[in-house]
Amino acid sequence: MFRQLDWKARWLDAIRDQGVSVQRELFEGKTVAQALNAVSTAPIHFVPQTDLPDGTAYEQFIFDTGRVPTRDNLHDFFNGLVWLQFPLTKRRLNQLQAQAIAADGVRAVRGPLRDALTVLDENGAVLDAPAPLWQALAARDWQRLFVDLRPLWREARLVLFGHALLEKLVFPRKPITAHVYQAQAAIDLVASLDAWLAQELQPERLVAKPFVPLPVLGIPGWWPGNENFSFYDDSLVFRSAPRKSNYTMGSAAL
Repeated sequence: MFRQLDWKARWLDAIRDQGVSVQRELFEGKTVAQALNAVSTAPIHFVPQTDLPDGTAYEQFIFDTGRVPTRDNLHDFFNGLVWLQFPLTKRRLNQLQAQAIAADGVRAVRGPLRDALTVLDENGAVLDAPAPLWQALAARDWQRLFVDLRPLWREARLVLFGHALLEKLVFPRKPITAHVYQAQAAIDLVASLDAWLAQELQPERLVAKPFVPLPVLGIPGWWPGNENFSFYDDSLVFRSAPRKSNYTMGSAAL
């Protein structure tokens, strides 16, 4: 399954260098945990999933021990790469998860804060883009976003963060959609993005649902099919905005 990875894909930009190194370790016979540890400079350690005691919440275990239970699959491979590339943000997410668990316990329904944390962790992305692109995205005006304003995408950068999102894109399909968070600082460097995002993640912002949906294969340059503008005519993927939108321009939300 690790041989299916196409490291030329644009959505792997942020994790490509370390991903190739970890993949090389896997091809030498290491487990995913061992391969991640072999290249890691992050302040955590990857361990087999069997190290997670029965009845212990995954997030709480990481918070208490600094160890990340890891299975030998693509999902945990990408989770580990995000830990390596965004250690401050991943630690902040884990801290907030652990605080919520300490306050409320582990419930069948996570609650709004843990839901938002999970959305970002699994399916999130961060977009730095000119205001007209953000306005079109918030309105889900796909024609304006991807056709009329197409040249503006040269000034934009989308960084994928969610490890489940990265896993889905191993086999790209048009409906794959990211939950996008608005960058309020330039993200030319992944390290600066990590530091900014870790500080940005505050409970009151997260519970306000600060994400907008973006079908990532619609981004110019990301997928050959979207060079034909009929690509965006698929109303099952490029859906109209709800009549009442909760998204308003702000420091962290649309």
